[in-house]
Amino acid sequence: MTELPPYWLRDNCPCAECRDPRNGQKLFQIGDLPDDLAIAASAELDGNLEVLWSDGHRSRYPLAWLHEEAGDDGRTEQGKRLWTAADFARGIPEADWASYLGDPAEQAAVLAAVRHSGFALLRGVPTADRQVLRVAESFGYVRVTNYGELFDVRIEPDPNNLAFTAEAIAPHTDNPYRDPVPTLQLLHCLENSATGGDSGLVDGFRAAALLRDESPEDFAVLTRTPVPFVFRDRRTELRADRPLIDVDALGRIREVRFNNRSIGTLRGDGLESFYAAYRRFAAITLRPELLLTFRLGPGDCLVFDNTRLLHARTAFQQDGHRHLQGCYADLDALSSTLAVLHRRTAALDGIAELFAGEGAGEYLGEPVTMAEHMLQAAAAAEAAGAPDHLVAAALLHDIGHFHGALHGRDLMRGRDNRHSDTGADWLARWFGPEVTEPVRLHVAAKRYLCAVEPGYRERLSEASEYTLRVQGGPMDDRESAAFAELPGAADAVAVRRWDEQAKAPGAATPDFERYRPLLAALMR
Repeated sequence: MTELPPYWLRDNCPCAECRDPRNGQKLFQIGDLPDDLAIAASAELDGNLEVLWSDGHRSRYPLAWLHEEAGDDGRTEQGKRLWTAADFARGIPEADWASYLGDPAEQAAVLAAVRHSGFALLRGVPTADRQVLRVAESFGYVRVTNYGELFDVRIEPDPNNLAFTAEAIAPHTDNPYRDPVPTLQLLHCLENSATGGDSGLVDGFRAAALLRDESPEDFAVLTRTPVPFVFRDRRTELRADRPLIDVDALGRIREVRFNNRSIGTLRGDGLESFYAAYRRFAAITLRPELLLTFRLGPGDCLVFDNTRLLHARTAFQQDGHRHLQGCYADLDALSSTLAVLHRRTAALDGIAELFAGEGAGEYLGEPVTMAEHMLQAAAAAEAAGAPDHLVAAALLHDIGHFHGALHGRDLMRGRDNRHSDTGADWLARWFGPEVTEPVRLHVAAKRYLCAVEPGYRERLSEASEYTLRVQGGPMDDRESAAFAELPGAADAVAVRRWDEQAKAPGAATPDFERYRPLLAALMR
C-alpha cells in the first residue's frame, strides 16, 4: 500500500483536518502540501492503513476503499446495458406512478433503469396539464429551452419543428444544436386515439458500438469530426459543433448526437470519409432489430436519456387526437437522486441490522430486548397520533446504546455512556434536528420529569431508577428552568413518556420494516 504515490494518498486523507465532515470537501489546496512530502511510517491495523507523514500529519484509510476500482461519472458506456429490441421481449422497465412516489425502492429501480438501459416508463401518471413537470421534479429540475419549460407534441398550424406535425419521425436525438444538450427527455401522453403514432427507441450506444466493431475507421471519423448542428426560427438561432459520437479520454462512448434534420453544412477536408461513415452509422440505426416499438397510452410518461437513445415516431392519421406534453431535464440530477436513495437504503439497512442483531440483546435489566423496547416506543407514539418525526425519534431514541458501549454495559456499571448524544450525533448524518434533538434530550427529559412532575419518579422501573442516578439524578430548579426553554424540550418529554411505556414483556410489537418508509421519507 505504501507504494501508492504519496501526494495521491495525502490528497485523499479522510480526516476531519483535511475534509469537512459534513460534506467531504477538502480544506486544503494541493500546493499547501510540502515539496518533500514522504511517508515516515505506516502499518495495517484493524482493516485500515495508518500513515504517519513526514510533516507529522496522521492519516487513516480503510483498506476496502484503497482496493476500490476506478469508476466513471455514469455517463459512458461502462456499466450500461447496451440492448436490442429482443432484450425486452418480456417487458420494458416500467412502474406505477403511485408506487414510484410512495416506495423509495421502486423510485430507485426506475431511475437505475434510466441510467443503465437509458429509459423507463411510468404508468398511471395523471393526465393533467403540466403533470410532466411534476415527474421531472420528482428526481431533479426542469431544463428550460426556447420551447419553454414544457412543450406540446401535437399538430400545430404553423410548426417550427417536424415533431409538431403528423409526419413520421426517424430515430434521432433532440436539441443537438445546444451545448450542453438536454440530457434527459420526458414525454407524457395525455391522449392518443389517432391511428398510428407509435413510439420507438434505438440504443444509440449499441449502434455506435456496432459501428466500432464493424468499421473502426468510420467510428474514428465520427468521433473526431465536429458537425455543425443548427436550429433557427423567428426568435431563435442556435448552433453547436460537436461530433456525432463523443468519447471520453479513455475512448469510451459517452454521447450520441444524431439528428439529420438539424445538421448544417460541413466544410473543409475529409468530407468524403465523413459522409461514408455517416451513412454507415445511419444505416445501423435503422436496423429493425435495434428498434424497440410500443404505444404510449394516456397516463404513460416515458423518461429517457437524450444523449444515448434515439427516439422515433410512426406517422399518424388525423382520425383521432394525439397529444403528448414533454419537457427536458438532466442526468446529473437524476444520478444525484439515485445516489441519495442508495445512500439512504444503505443507512436503513444498517439500522435494520442493528435492530435484528444487537437489538436482540438485553435492555438495561428490563424484561424486553433493546429492539422490543424501541419498537414499542414507536408503537406508543404512533398510537398517540404523534407526527412522523416523533415516531422516528421514539423508534431511534436508544440507538446510541449500539455505538460505543453496546447494550449500555458502561451505564449499568455506574458510568454514564451519554448514549443520547452519541445516538443523536450518529443519526444527524441522515436526519434533521426534528428527529435528532428529541433523541439527544430524552435522558435530560427523564431528569426533568423526575424534578417537576409529582409521582413520576415513583413510576420508574428499578433499572430506570438506577440509570437516573448514574445520569445525574433529578434536575435542580435552575436546570429544570433551562431545560424547559430548549426548543426541543416538549418533543423530548413526549419521547420520554413513550420510552417509559415501552417495557412490556410479551406485548405485540411491530417489526422494523413497518417504520422503514416513514424513516426514508424523513431522511435528508
